[in-house]
Amino acid sequence: MESGTQAFQQRSLSVKLWPPSHGTRLMLVERMTKNLTTPSIFSRKYGLLSNEEAEEDAKKIEELAFAAADQHYKKEPDGDGSSAVQVYAKESSRLMLEAIKRGPTVKDEEIADKTSIHETVFDISGGRRAFIDAEEAEEILKPLREPGNSYTKICFSNRSFGLDAANVAAPLLSSVKQQLTEVDLSDYIAGRPESEALEVMNLFSSVLEGCQLRYLNLSNNALGEKGVRAFGALLKSQNNLEELYLINDGISEEAAQAVSELIPSTKKLKVLHFHNNMTGDEGAIAISDIVKRSPALEDFRCSSTRVGTDGGVALAEALKTCTRLKKLDLRDNMFGVGAGVALSKALSLFAGLTEVYLSYLNLEDDGAEALANALKESAPSLEVLDMAGNDITAKGAASLAACIASKQFLSKLNLAENELKDEGAILIGKSLGEGHGQLNEIDMSTNAIRRAGARLLAQVVVKIPGFKLLNINGNFISDEGIDEIKELFKSSPDMLGSLEDNDPEGEDYEDEDEDEENAEEGNELESKLKDLKIEQGE
Repeated sequence: MESGTQAFQQRSLSVKLWPPSHGTRLMLVERMTKNLTTPSIFSRKYGLLSNEEAEEDAKKIEELAFAAADQHYKKEPDGDGSSAVQVYAKESSRLMLEAIKRGPTVKDEEIADKTSIHETVFDISGGRRAFIDAEEAEEILKPLREPGNSYTKICFSNRSFGLDAANVAAPLLSSVKQQLTEVDLSDYIAGRPESEALEVMNLFSSVLEGCQLRYLNLSNNALGEKGVRAFGALLKSQNNLEELYLINDGISEEAAQAVSELIPSTKKLKVLHFHNNMTGDEGAIAISDIVKRSPALEDFRCSSTRVGTDGGVALAEALKTCTRLKKLDLRDNMFGVGAGVALSKALSLFAGLTEVYLSYLNLEDDGAEALANALKESAPSLEVLDMAGNDITAKGAASLAACIASKQFLSKLNLAENELKDEGAILIGKSLGEGHGQLNEIDMSTNAIRRAGARLLAQVVVKIPGFKLLNINGNFISDEGIDEIKELFKSSPDMLGSLEDNDPEGEDYEDEDEDEENAEEGNELESKLKDLKIEQGE
């Protein structure tokens, strides 16, 4: 008994930190790509990498760092892997710094363009997030004093301006405002008292009034209605905006109405982002007025804004005027079935739609079916479909499967946290056959899927060329099913996401009669699947 207890304790306390999961490795690549493409003091000196070059470099860096750390780990096989993790992190940082200092690879014909870019962007957002006082402002803003400078974009993000620093910046901004086309003042009053913050915003607004901007970012400033109106002079003078960002700004009903009231024209607006605000239905109605006046809109984001059915319907109606829409993100609101159905009527008009994010909208089957049916007949070039967390069952999966089958350019599908179960998973899986060569990521986690559904999904995706990741974690797959799936992925284990949250004895939280009925249906489903053939493209 004692030896058994000791063995159990040893197993319980033995936590392996190495090797990292496939998801962790992908996350590191994404973070390094972001760091390599974010303007900083290094990029001003060595140049800023393009997204494509940064992603390529990040993948190489991760592979080299992983190889070094794995070699280190093999020297300490009995350890927990913590030192290997440290090697992994340090080597990644070292190689990333080398990539930054090496700078972008520029072709001869691109040298002139590169020089032009560095002369036109003035960015102080790099480094730590901190207050900036008058003395530091004098020093850091010196380049704006240079006669004949050709700055067309300024970024003051990540530095908190008090009134003393703002008074230093004001005359400098005034001297360049006629040449400015892009202004980023996101997160530039953090930690300041409201009265001082409003004075700073009023000052910047009055100084920049009249400049003809194509890009304006006022995100992360906790504006509220007072803040929006503090920027009134600047907003009222804008007739050529193409991109407007008001993310995490406390945009309430009144603040949204102020934005709608102050901006005189949005006819050229292509990008409008209102993520993470407390807009609500009435605020959404005010935003819909802006949307109605923006026929050129290509990218609209109104996610996590507490919008219910009435606001969702208003936005859906307004979006009908935006026939050029390419990207739509309405995630994490309280639309419900009614707003989902209303939105489906707008989606049918978006022939150029490539990305649609409709997760966590309480759509249920009826809303999901309406949207899937609309998308089936439109958006032939759809690349991303996200409808996670909408209580979609096998009933709704039938329409979704028909829609998915028609999308040959689909690269990412997210149906996580629904109630698809085996029947729904099989319908979706059978829709992903021939003609889906672009598909590289599927998330069907937390759907009460068991062995049959999980096995079919695995059989399908393992044959798709270039496929990267199947996430079926958090389901109810038996131990035998897990073994079958791992066997299918034995030649490409990185394509299968973690299964650590799978529960082979999972319950569906239904009453006992329904459980027995489902068990009988499950056995019948297993027998039907024995001879099931999955069609795949070569």
